[in-house]
Amino acid sequence: MKWKLDYDFKQYDFRLVLYMIALNTIGIFIVRSATSAESFKDPLVVRQILGSFVGLAMCVGISLVDYRKICKWSPWIYILSVLILAGVKIYGTASGHGATRWITVPVLGKVQPSEFVKVGLILFFADYLQKLKEDINHPHALLMEALYFSIPVGLVMIQPNLSTTIIMTVIVAAMTFASPLKLKWIFAFLGVVVVVLGLLFYLFSSGLYDKIPILQGYQVQRILTFLNPSENSNDYYQQMWSIMAIGSGMFNGKGLFNNSIFSVKNGNFLVEEDNDFIFAVIGEELGFRGSLIIIIIFLLIILECLIIAYRAKTLSGRLICVGVMAWIGFQTYTNIAVATGLFPNTGITLPFFSRGVSSLLSVYFGFGIVLNVALQRKT
Repeated sequence: MKWKLDYDFKQYDFRLVLYMIALNTIGIFIVRSATSAESFKDPLVVRQILGSFVGLAMCVGISLVDYRKICKWSPWIYILSVLILAGVKIYGTASGHGATRWITVPVLGKVQPSEFVKVGLILFFADYLQKLKEDINHPHALLMEALYFSIPVGLVMIQPNLSTTIIMTVIVAAMTFASPLKLKWIFAFLGVVVVVLGLLFYLFSSGLYDKIPILQGYQVQRILTFLNPSENSNDYYQQMWSIMAIGSGMFNGKGLFNNSIFSVKNGNFLVEEDNDFIFAVIGEELGFRGSLIIIIIFLLIILECLIIAYRAKTLSGRLICVGVMAWIGFQTYTNIAVATGLFPNTGITLPFFSRGVSSLLSVYFGFGIVLNVALQRKT
């Protein structure tokens, strides 16, 4: 099939690019502060800056490639994703809690492939649901989708990486709900989710959490800490200090790179302050005002994705936007919810802010495809 390119550069979504640059720029300052770097020449900060430039350039380049042509290659992208995830389990580098999630790549150093697999799944299922839009309500089509989904997610689960598994599930569920799926299937899925959550709550409240095979010991401990912080005070410290840091910032914050002896971050009380708990640094140093501005920009990005999805010319284009929106929206909300004590500790990073080039590049890659959908949107 040949497609006629219908690019109208007047429709190029510069607002979305501006939102991304704004968050990424603030993120670099926050990373420098979180790592207590003396200057922007610190190796950790330089790596983040270089990743930002490479990511933005890649995003702009991908935005000029027809997303329909990329979707045409989605079966091969899916196969490559599965092979890479299998390779991580065999050749990967172990990290905290014995998890094997990284591979070492020349020049780039350690890379987390599961971050890029998120984009691969978005492309694959956008193409899959586009092709089967007439038969999507048949049980066979849904069972095949579940099978295709279970292979990469199973490989991520055994790393183990429960947080990425949850994000992938949310992405694919959102895309499937946005397809021509009947409400009965949506309610059936939500019913299963309610039953599973109810069963998990029962097992934890009854002390039978050892009966849950998919949870590792440290994951069980995090949930127990969240349910009963007073009984697991030693494990609750990192969230407790995060909440204290955010609260101590009050409205105006204590300022970036401050040397205050009353700073929770400067006292080295925070754990993973440049990664999972980076929102605690944002709250303490930028205060409620700065935190609110950042949250509003994230909301504007989500709204922009919805607008682009609404005006997309094809179902696959719409589903790509919905997938990226669900990914960024859920990951952002979950990271902030963990930092403020609303969710148990999950190990989910904050897009554009948490230190790490893999996450940054994958996010830019996803938004590059969204920008191409916008470039061909209906007027």
